[in-house]
Amino acid sequence: MELLLRGASLIDGSGAPARPAEVAVSGDRISAVRPPGELTPAGGTIVVDLDGLTLAPGFIDVHTHYDAQILWDGDLTPSSWHGVTSVVMGNCGFAVAPTRPEHRETIVRTFENVEGMSMEALEQGIDWRFETFPEYLSVLEHLPKRLNVGALVGHSTLRLFVLGGEERPATAKEVEAMCTVLREAMAQGAMGFSTSRQPNHQGAFGRPVPSRFADANEIDALVSVLGTLGRGILEVSIGPGLWLEQFSELSTTYGIPVTWTALVARADRPGAALRTVERGATLPGEVYPQIACRPIVMQTSLVDPTPLGEVDAWKEVLARPRAQRAALYRDRSWRDRAREPTLAAWKHRWSKIAIEETNVHQDLVGVVLERLAADRGTTPFDLMLDLALDDDLATRFRVVMDNDGEDEIGELLADERTLLGLSDAGAHASQLCDACYSTHLLGYWVRERNALSLERAVWRLTGHPHQVFRIAGRGLVREGFFADLVAFDPNRVGTTPAERVRDQPGGADRLVVRSTGIEHVWVNGKAIRADGEDLPGVAAGRLLRA
Repeated sequence: MELLLRGASLIDGSGAPARPAEVAVSGDRISAVRPPGELTPAGGTIVVDLDGLTLAPGFIDVHTHYDAQILWDGDLTPSSWHGVTSVVMGNCGFAVAPTRPEHRETIVRTFENVEGMSMEALEQGIDWRFETFPEYLSVLEHLPKRLNVGALVGHSTLRLFVLGGEERPATAKEVEAMCTVLREAMAQGAMGFSTSRQPNHQGAFGRPVPSRFADANEIDALVSVLGTLGRGILEVSIGPGLWLEQFSELSTTYGIPVTWTALVARADRPGAALRTVERGATLPGEVYPQIACRPIVMQTSLVDPTPLGEVDAWKEVLARPRAQRAALYRDRSWRDRAREPTLAAWKHRWSKIAIEETNVHQDLVGVVLERLAADRGTTPFDLMLDLALDDDLATRFRVVMDNDGEDEIGELLADERTLLGLSDAGAHASQLCDACYSTHLLGYWVRERNALSLERAVWRLTGHPHQVFRIAGRGLVREGFFADLVAFDPNRVGTTPAERVRDQPGGADRLVVRSTGIEHVWVNGKAIRADGEDLPGVAAGRLLRA
């Protein structure tokens, strides 16, 4: 053995009770798990006394959008600060490969509009050393990285690769071409396939993302590739034509797991999420609704009004370059078209929207927009536009988008038919930071709310995603498994307040949240964090090939 971890309370990721144990690591694998005192270090063995910390498998984040960021940030921050050791990218049908050179701008603008990414960061940060999906995987494999990374094949990217910008159902020949590309990607280790029917997924130039033009036969044919191969997962962002019955049918027909986003608990619809879980449970198949353990709160500016993309009038905004959007907001005819649909679409949100950051209205920070609009005799829609225009669109509004049903979130976390995910790490970087969901779960929902035990919370973060995504050799502390491990203090683990930093290519800003209580992290047997501090220059991560 080269590493011996002593003095810990081991939670092995299976859901079993915590127990005192010692863990030995040889090379990149766990070589022994024994009761205290049974392992004797050899000469040269590094012995780490964890002094009562909880030792667990490294956390697995199955819902990220690091596809682009990994090309300039091999540390995959802030996920690596929160005990995460493996991530899955390519969710919701969006990826950077396969991409032909003539489609690069479309991909960049899609990420900008749908996932709230900085165009400057994307343009300066993506080194297009790849075109096909296998070429992208090869880049990932050789790229120095702190964490393990796996990638799904995104439907919108795949469709653009085969159909170009055609907004129509695919022909039989085109479907077969997409299946061929998907088959090649799976052969090289893609984790599965992702798609979206989400109405608010408005992509490049304000147009629906390509996957929204696919018919049921196209989706069935692509998923059949996974069934024929006997491996891979289907991840779906829900929308018309893809709902519980379809998930059940796809899972049972092709023998694959299906996970869908997003199941949210809304304060104005108590019990609705749990009823959806019950309804889905009556259907056959292996289907997992994805849940979040934090309210989905965005700091939204009208430079990038991505959350409003579901409203037709705002599609006109997203179709314009950012420099031209203010002119549209001043246009009375556009306002008249947009007012009522916007007020209606966000009727459950206006009472939870307030100014978060501003250069010119400091006295209004924290004031609820709905109340301020009533005082001024206007609508929250018009007031939001006017305040933003006063500030050259720099004002950021704090918008509680979804998942604000606190008690129901706790019930969903306790329901093992759901899958914890939805961190969206790498996306909406200037608007939110939920990459800290793991430490929030352990600090808030376990220690403060007692909504679930520490053992079940660790299973949520490790053993369960290992099972659902078929991630071999990771997610449990067992002999022969890879030595992805995290040691944390259950009395201190948690998150810091969000802070805005400018550390992306082109000086683009983002929100980050740091962790407390995450003391040690090992990836493939190598320490990447010790005594609560990241170790610089460590690239222990590997490409996860299905």
